[in-house]
Amino acid sequence: MSRPVLPSVDQVRQWLSEVPDPEIPVISLTDLGIIRDVAWDGDTLVVTVTPTYSGCPATSIINLDIEQALRDRGIEKLRLDRRLSPPWTTDWISAEGREKLRAYGIAPPVEGTAADGRLAARVERLASGSNLVIPCPRCGSSRTEMVSRFGSTPCKASWRCTECLEPFDYFKCI
Repeated sequence: MSRPVLPSVDQVRQWLSEVPDPEIPVISLTDLGIIRDVAWDGDTLVVTVTPTYSGCPATSIINLDIEQALRDRGIEKLRLDRRLSPPWTTDWISAEGREKLRAYGIAPPVEGTAADGRLAARVERLASGSNLVIPCPRCGSSRTEMVSRFGSTPCKASWRCTECLEPFDYFKCI
């Protein structure tokens, strides 16, 4: 009896790149950077996922969406592993993902400001007295202000542009 041909890890990653984040459907799970690893353990596909934070309410939906997408493509033996360490950081969002967020009207996190070991850059910025500038995703103006540290989802804050007067979400640096 011959063994079925298993799809390559690259093929599986391509399939996962088509699975949208349930809270921000314009960005995929791979663009978001929460798909940590894809590997075969014998004939079982193992997908390692790191949620954006341990209490993320979308985690169970994300797992269901991953499972559905892979089962729809014929994956029968599947294991989803949750990995919390090291914790997810906004620095894991791909360049394409950042651009998709901006085009959707969400200001992406400022690169290098996440607390993932690049703390020296944050300390230097804060010590110099400069404030974080969040450009408006609609008009590009740097004349923006925070309205609330809490936005439409726990990982976003509410901001507004004082130039075009439009409100927007900012994806918080984590």
